[in-house]
Amino acid sequence: MKNIGRRRFIRAVPAAVAATVALPSLVSAQRGGGAAPKFGKDVLKCAEQIDGVHFTDAEEELAVSGASRNLDSYEELRKLNVPLDTEPAMTFRPYLPGKQPAGRSTRNARLAVARAEKAPLPVNLEALAFEPVTVLAGLIESRRITSTDLTSMYLSRLKKYGDQLHCVVTLTEELARAQAAAADKEIKAGRYRGPLHGIPFGVKDLFDTKGIRTTWGAKPYENRVAEVDATIVERLRDAGAVLCAKLSMGALAQGGVWFGGSTRNPWSPDNSSSGSSAGPGAATAAGLVAFAIGTETRGSIISPSSTCGVVGLRPTYGRVSRYGAMALSWSMDKIGPMCRSVEDCAIVFNAIYGSDGRDDTVVDAPFTWTPDVPLSSLKIGFIESEFNAINGGGGRGGANPEDARRRAEERNKLLKDALDVMRAAGAKLEPMTLPEFPSNALGFILSAEAAAAFDDLTRSKEVDLLTEQGPGAWPNTFRTSRFIPAVEYIRAQRARTLLNRQMDALMSKYDVFLSPTGSASLGITNLTGHPAACLKAGFVDGSPQALMITGRLYDEATVLRVALAYERATKWHTMNPSLDDNLRRMKTAAVAAQDGQERRDGQDGLDVFDW
Repeated sequence: MKNIGRRRFIRAVPAAVAATVALPSLVSAQRGGGAAPKFGKDVLKCAEQIDGVHFTDAEEELAVSGASRNLDSYEELRKLNVPLDTEPAMTFRPYLPGKQPAGRSTRNARLAVARAEKAPLPVNLEALAFEPVTVLAGLIESRRITSTDLTSMYLSRLKKYGDQLHCVVTLTEELARAQAAAADKEIKAGRYRGPLHGIPFGVKDLFDTKGIRTTWGAKPYENRVAEVDATIVERLRDAGAVLCAKLSMGALAQGGVWFGGSTRNPWSPDNSSSGSSAGPGAATAAGLVAFAIGTETRGSIISPSSTCGVVGLRPTYGRVSRYGAMALSWSMDKIGPMCRSVEDCAIVFNAIYGSDGRDDTVVDAPFTWTPDVPLSSLKIGFIESEFNAINGGGGRGGANPEDARRRAEERNKLLKDALDVMRAAGAKLEPMTLPEFPSNALGFILSAEAAAAFDDLTRSKEVDLLTEQGPGAWPNTFRTSRFIPAVEYIRAQRARTLLNRQMDALMSKYDVFLSPTGSASLGITNLTGHPAACLKAGFVDGSPQALMITGRLYDEATVLRVALAYERATKWHTMNPSLDDNLRRMKTAAVAAQDGQERRDGQDGLDVFDW
């Protein structure tokens, strides 16, 4: 008041008096005409315990009416038809202010990839089932094989093994044959589109396909048919690729269990393929498609790629359009390729990244593939503690502690051998540590967004139709997330900004860093949006083990470059599962044991993987 002159104060008094006179009627109007609260202070006291706060009796008396009135707003909003593909009015950007990547995308630019030497064609085309895209593309471009014949071979394998592995939701045979015939016609006429032209592939069954059902792996959506194609489907079609199958996923992108069963691992079919990109991992590893497309929110590309022994690329958040893809977490969902070689991942990523004008999270940054950059010129770190830890065995549930420890020791030896391989390839490795940050405390960001995405399903009780109903499954998570305060969700997002700053400072020191796929960095970098890739680094008890490479934002090229150096120096990528033998062994297992394993599949590792 001391800064206001006497005359100004006198002039302000009438307005202030008028305001005090009007205030009761204004408050009354805000309170809905003095309507009685729909609940009492005892309800607020319960909510305070859930939220971890404490208010006085007087504070509760003031708050109870406003909290009650909010219910009217909730009910009014619930009457609105909010389509499933509606984004929140906020956007996550993984880059910090002033650090948006420069340049433009050059999608479908010609890439420098190795060409396979010309070799005699096998008598049985099925011998090509496990060949990478780089080999198949050369055969198609030179017209030594046709897309029609290659597609027929993969369709046959999908029919033979798809049900046994529970990895195929919908076979798109009619579409595939038409696309293959069109590819052959174009190639014969000299209109070759590039290395994906005529190559058969599959997509996780959360990408919309016009006129073909997209089920999201969930019983309530079993007969859902989309009216449009997802951007990812459009772009691969434009590249000339041939869509053969919609592949399985854990229901609503959690785990490996869907309404058709539990997706099996081709290396050990009595075990899960992990999830949630379960079908893409299993089908690619089993040679049922040449490559597949998966998604990751908190491990769903890296985990099944590691488990099934394929090369998985989780791009930077906002690299690939999510238009036409099921939303689980708007601020964390990412789309990427799952392939049989590192160069295949580069080829597929080159066809799918970049802005489409329909997903505002996508940043139109370039992808410059430089496969011959010397490793000695890169700053490469490794999380030293995680290469020494004895935790988990990368193996199967139910084993005794001695076996688990043995597997962990064998796994760690493989990972240390991988470091030696990288050093021999010219890498100068520096031990490093991750930021000390309570990143696990931010996990409810995903849960809150997922619960919001499927709130209508929860309130309609159709969530009860999902195959998994345990404490770690979506129905319980959706209900539990109803008790996450909006204030805490926003605070978590602000804390996420702090984590982004710490990771930005860390990555200013390194081009990439190496870790096991079970690394704590997996959860951190899914929050911060950094890219990562994984690839086979050996076997323990017949199950693949993997090395993970994490890089800077929008620098998938360097991540893949380092992965390629490891792949070229090792033999692991040449090894494929003996599918018939493995399935035969699985069939000898007891039905009870199989059922027990399937019940576990939906629960194992969900705190780290499977979203």
